[in-house]
Amino acid sequence: MNSEKNNKRQVRRIIKVTALAVVAAIVLVHVIHAMTLDRIVVYNEISFVSSVFPPEMDGYRIAFVTDVHALDRFDGRLKAIVDELNKRQVDMLILGGDIAHGGADLASAMRLISQIVTTDGIYGVEGNHDQYEELFAAMRAFNMVALSNSGVCVRAGFYLAGVEDMWNRNPNISESIMGAGADSFVLLVSHNPDVTMMQDTMQIDLILSGHTHGGQLNFFGRWSIGLDSRVISHYGTRFRSGWSESRDGTPAYVSRGVGEYYPRVFARPEVTLITLRFYK
Repeated sequence: MNSEKNNKRQVRRIIKVTALAVVAAIVLVHVIHAMTLDRIVVYNEISFVSSVFPPEMDGYRIAFVTDVHALDRFDGRLKAIVDELNKRQVDMLILGGDIAHGGADLASAMRLISQIVTTDGIYGVEGNHDQYEELFAAMRAFNMVALSNSGVCVRAGFYLAGVEDMWNRNPNISESIMGAGADSFVLLVSHNPDVTMMQDTMQIDLILSGHTHGGQLNFFGRWSIGLDSRVISHYGTRFRSGWSESRDGTPAYVSRGVGEYYPRVFARPEVTLITLRFYK
């Protein structure tokens, strides 16, 4: 009888130790990922093909940098991004919002970003962590164009629009594209992709967003604490990262962004490089 009880205790002990070892291994994997790969910026090259895009602009390259969250408070990664983008020679830089955070030195960040050399300039929208008056003033000080329910004709047949942040103000897509020509290729920038599920995007050809940080804290890259609870987005993991669609079926690309608002876990920071192609 005692032998049988001892065997049962031993089995329970083995099960307990095994379970603790598995949990410890899972935690260790996530900690290692957060401390290594989740701190290395990925330069994600994507292409978007459209029959509406001006044929003479075929191959046009856009760098999309979002959710910086004052990255250089911690190290020199923002400077490294600036240097890398200058090597890659882009036609335009778009800032997707949340540049500053927690009283960080916005002017220093914008001064650094302004060193990125482009053919057609630097444009940007506000994010939910930005004080938009301060952000837009800093942008203007460094010859950047702020988009606030407004747009600009970058070149003939190519219109860039941007909206206010939906958590802080009142985004209006239709107002932002009022200046677009009937046959123009229209690129919309919205920090929060949820806007594209709530407003008409039928006249938009491509949407760029950030905000969701690739889920920020993910369990093996699949289950996100913030997105699955719908705290960050009303639409769960629909806009976690990468390609998605608006309510109207307009293609939308959501970047994971580059900053560290919270530690990233299985959500590598991303600078997105979009090549726009004409295809008849």
